[in-house]
Amino acid sequence: MRGIAQLLHPLRFMTPKSSLRILAIVVAMAASLPQFTSALEVATTGAEPGKWTMDFDAATKLAGEKKMPILLNFTGSDWCGWCKLMDEAVYSKKEWQDYAAKNLLLVTIDFPQNEKIVPEKYKARNGRMQEEFKVEGYPTYVILDSDGKTVIGRLGAGQDKTPETFIGEVEEALRLSPANIEKKVAELGPDKGAAFKAALEGMKSAEADFKAWLATGPQRSPENDAKFEAFQKRMAEANKAVTAF
Repeated sequence: MRGIAQLLHPLRFMTPKSSLRILAIVVAMAASLPQFTSALEVATTGAEPGKWTMDFDAATKLAGEKKMPILLNFTGSDWCGWCKLMDEAVYSKKEWQDYAAKNLLLVTIDFPQNEKIVPEKYKARNGRMQEEFKVEGYPTYVILDSDGKTVIGRLGAGQDKTPETFIGEVEEALRLSPANIEKKVAELGPDKGAAFKAALEGMKSAEADFKAWLATGPQRSPENDAKFEAFQKRMAEANKAVTAF
């Protein structure tokens, strides 16, 4: 949009006729820009694997029955450009829809400009969930375990994301869900299962220590650069230990 802004800037110094000509060009340019509209059909009641719904309670109930994780989509469906981009580039595609139908419950937590989009009964709940999950921008995608409470992972939008790349991100998050960890431990047996759990604890400890250090607001210095590199190395080694199983 910088080019449009640069065109508008000289209007203060032009005659009315010249200004109108430039304004017509600006309008034509704006009309030629790609316009993304929401590609999602969202139910307001009930839940079904792979289908978007606003009914979090129904989705949570079904998730518990099917032992299936939930993907929360915190969005501004009728105004958020990044949200619409993800709808168009990922969620509207058959590859994503086929994957989601077998693996996920999908819940839309919407904050639209058009208040008629969201039923009144969900508005206060949406606000509470936004606070509960500390959502500060849209879109934010929160993956919950089948209990509808345990956060497995958080994902975001991206200009180059595709169904393939986003499915990969979801799978990476689900790999360390409580249900998948239990399944993995059972498959490995007592000894290897215990070693796998120890590796997981090592990875969590490395990540927690790094976050705690970042929270202190370290200033750029040779000493802190070295600490940063050490944390990165420790986390990489811890992750490698987990993926070895």
